[in-house]
Amino acid sequence: MLYLNLIYFILKVLQPLQENNFKLKSYIKMKKNILFALAGISAAIFSSCTTIMPVAVSDAKVGTKTGVSKTGVVLGTLVLNNGYGIAEAVKNGKITGGVATIDEKTTNYIFFYTKELIVTGE
Repeated sequence: MLYLNLIYFILKVLQPLQENNFKLKSYIKMKKNILFALAGISAAIFSSCTTIMPVAVSDAKVGTKTGVSKTGVVLGTLVLNNGYGIAEAVKNGKITGGVATIDEKTTNYIFFYTKELIVTGE
């Protein structure tokens, strides 16, 4: 009889602890899920992919001068720099002897991307 009373007492003492433990476990699980969701969203927002492709090559001498023209594009349609182009890159690099190569660097993000025209010449 003493054993039954002891077991009954232990079960009565542990029951609230088990209920609180269950609440604590579900709270921790919810916090972990929120943390993983935020980590995934952050990774998606801050991740990017960059590609550099040649656009054109000419017979002009490849010199030491390099010009860059940059722009951003939002949602694939809204261009942020209206002067973006080869003429702006040549002007920025102070190239006067002719354009030798033109490369385009594109960096993609989720809702926007950036483009750079890289021009070399003399």
